[in-house]
Amino acid sequence: MSSVPLFIAPAGFDDADAALAQVQAIYKGSIEHLRSHLQRFVAGEDVGRHVRACYPFVRVRTATVARADSRLSYGFVAGPGTFEITVTRPDLFGKYLREQFRLLLKNHGVPIEIGTSTQPIPVHFSLAEHDHLEGSMGAERRLLMRDIFDLPDLAAMDDGIANGTHNPPAGEPQPLSLFTAPRVDYSLHRLRHYTGTAPEHFQNFVLFTNYQFYIDEFIKLGHALMADAGGEYDAFVEPGNVVTRRAGIEARAGDALGAPPPRLPQMPAYHLVRSDSSGITMVNIGVGPANAKTITDHVAVLRPHAWLMLGHCAGLRNSQQLGDYVLAHAYMREDHVLDEELPLWVPIPALAEVQMALEQAVAEVTQLEGYELKKILRTGTVASTDNRNWELLPNAGPERRFSQSRAVALDMESATIAANGFRFRVPYGTLLCVSDKPLHGEIKLPGMANHFYRERVDQHLRIGMRAVELLRQERSGSLHSRKLRSFAEVAFQ
Repeated sequence: MSSVPLFIAPAGFDDADAALAQVQAIYKGSIEHLRSHLQRFVAGEDVGRHVRACYPFVRVRTATVARADSRLSYGFVAGPGTFEITVTRPDLFGKYLREQFRLLLKNHGVPIEIGTSTQPIPVHFSLAEHDHLEGSMGAERRLLMRDIFDLPDLAAMDDGIANGTHNPPAGEPQPLSLFTAPRVDYSLHRLRHYTGTAPEHFQNFVLFTNYQFYIDEFIKLGHALMADAGGEYDAFVEPGNVVTRRAGIEARAGDALGAPPPRLPQMPAYHLVRSDSSGITMVNIGVGPANAKTITDHVAVLRPHAWLMLGHCAGLRNSQQLGDYVLAHAYMREDHVLDEELPLWVPIPALAEVQMALEQAVAEVTQLEGYELKKILRTGTVASTDNRNWELLPNAGPERRFSQSRAVALDMESATIAANGFRFRVPYGTLLCVSDKPLHGEIKLPGMANHFYRERVDQHLRIGMRAVELLRQERSGSLHSRKLRSFAEVAFQ
């Protein structure tokens, strides 16, 4: 016989806290049901023919064409109709969900419906942080698990909503969010795998880099900040969930479970944590657009307030020097990893709030202004390629295209990160540092990583962190630019 938890029928709520409490109750009951049956199954017990539990859903119905304040960038539905989405991990997304509920209630004045959906929770997504199944069951028992429990269904995880290709059948609700609950759960598990840290540690501002030098400086700075009892950051978290608390703050339950991994994960993440989650996460994505797409595909479900690319690039202009900065205001996309999801004819606009924060941060950290600032900071098009050895191509095609596009710098990640920011409605920006000039004979050789260029790493990182401080002061409704909204945008930020 089939085993399911108590079904909770949809109910309307006109209070955000009450709506969130209902989501939490449904999710808690579903997860406890799955975990208890899974534990019995692993122990060899007969748990019945099929065990199933479903996600909670959120629904809003409105019959009016009157829309919210046109200056808003999120918090309202596109028009009359029914809008619905499944949600997960209210323990992790509680503050976020409460704010989305509050805005919907304020902007539409209709109840929010909460109930048990028909979307099954894959059993893998019910595991607690330190639960593992590997090695605890024989091959035959693992195969039987496929018949007893629901497994991840890729059809429920595609990015059609974010890509603008989702067309629900007639009579079906429109989406409330960019991501369904299974898609979110999938990415949360991928983040653990790729970064070596739990999603709970990720902050609302993310710095991506393509060089370990930056991570080394971030680690040094993180530990230095933890020694300052009066600092603004509460903890520094490293791969393996190794937590260092700020001086004067006692260790918390779970801190002792962290341990350095035997080897670093593919894209290790480090977190300067603030109590309001508005600290800084830094991820070494390594080299290449595939990594850049992979990590941003998954970080996007956390709905950060902004992500910035800080890394090295090839300077394409003779007037540039090693160590100069490039602030991207346009992107030439030759990375190809997003061509299917985001066609090349889609422009990737610069976001004024991010551009201004980055330029101001450069001025403040370098203590330069006017013409002196312009001597080391160039604003222009950044080209991103998927061919690391583009210099070796047997014709002048790349150079001609770079000139026609007015590109001033070349890398392999920035356009991907910006394009995925556009695609997932996450504010983005790029500040690069020139590390070589291949068109002018200054290619990367061991002896050319000179002292002036190495000095820039610490300065560049501090510029990125100062830009985050400036962005943190922005109202979230202003930072999440309306430029990122499509014609019929989802309501959730």
